[in-house]
Amino acid sequence: MSTPDSSPDADEPKSELRQWGESLVVAVIIVLIVRSLLFDLFRIPTPSMEENLLVGDYLVVSKLHYGPRMPLSLGIPLTSIHVPGIRFPYKRIPGFSKVQRGDPIVFNYPPDEGPVDRKVHYVKRVIGMPGETLSVRDKLVHVNGDPLPLGRGMQQYWTVTKSDARYQIPRARMEELGISEVRRTRESNVMQDEEYSKLMYPSGQNYTPDDYGPVHIPEKGETVELTAKNWAAYKPVIVQYEDHAAQQMTDSTFAIDGERTTTYTFQQDYFFAMGDNRDNSQDSRFWGFVPMTHVVGKAVLTYFSWNHEEWVPRLGRIMRPIADDEVFRDQTVMDQLSERRAVNRHRHPLSAQDSVRKQQRPTVRAASDPAPSERPFSTPKGPPREGAR
Repeated sequence: MSTPDSSPDADEPKSELRQWGESLVVAVIIVLIVRSLLFDLFRIPTPSMEENLLVGDYLVVSKLHYGPRMPLSLGIPLTSIHVPGIRFPYKRIPGFSKVQRGDPIVFNYPPDEGPVDRKVHYVKRVIGMPGETLSVRDKLVHVNGDPLPLGRGMQQYWTVTKSDARYQIPRARMEELGISEVRRTRESNVMQDEEYSKLMYPSGQNYTPDDYGPVHIPEKGETVELTAKNWAAYKPVIVQYEDHAAQQMTDSTFAIDGERTTTYTFQQDYFFAMGDNRDNSQDSRFWGFVPMTHVVGKAVLTYFSWNHEEWVPRLGRIMRPIADDEVFRDQTVMDQLSERRAVNRHRHPLSAQDSVRKQQRPTVRAASDPAPSERPFSTPKGPPREGAR
């Protein structure tokens, strides 16, 4: 007695389920490859890069520009979950461009704990390059003694003090002075220089966000003379980012991995990064240099933007390219800085006199609020990663 062969019909649902499963696995693998080696997605949660990048902007970050960085730890991709104690050496596939001044870069927050590629993400603009000496004088950035103008869309605040509360500054007069926004504050709400200096990098230098440095930015292969004055700036770099044991023996003698020395040669390039909204940005002025090992990629496109206050999309920002800052692409300015950089490269770091050329400070806004604390440039476990401070 024969029975009907029902095996093809029984296997059909199982075959479709298997096909869906295989397709899902392939799709996940493709997404992981693209986001690990080619592009990644992030969301801006803080105003540190306004007016160029707004809270609620969703960014495409290219890893091809500077070259994809190979994984530095073992764990679940696109998350902070990892196997403790397992570290891989730093390797990067060559990209088609170098990090340049004015680039909006995404990087892992250097002072954060844990493996480099599991640290939270920040986005800032590159202001200082390896081998240069940077300072801020009355809010104006100077590189190797030459002032850098404010870039496109950058914001800064100055304090306007009135000695007589009855005196009013007319709106027309404010416009003449270049004041576009005024916030009324109380003296107790204004952070004093002494309070700011405790938060600055390096510690103990009495720096403020508006009057900072000079600091020398380390360059790969550069040998510097270690001194009691520059030790506060270089020790964190040597210990945290170059993985050496370091201690100061005397004012002029130091020990690297147990060997006494008076010099040190850096193993990688470092950058000085700042937010475009400089009075509301936690950046290199507060926590130091950005090592090349921490650079993730270059922000190239705003593919979507959501206004959380009005609860509507910003249609004009959808699929909008993120431009480099043209002020840093001016060939005359770049040539001058390159000449100064070559002369300054072997100068004694942090001890050379900073020949600052005085320039009338640009007036963009007037206010006196201190920079607020910022949240990380995080990366959501799904579509875009949230995050860049």
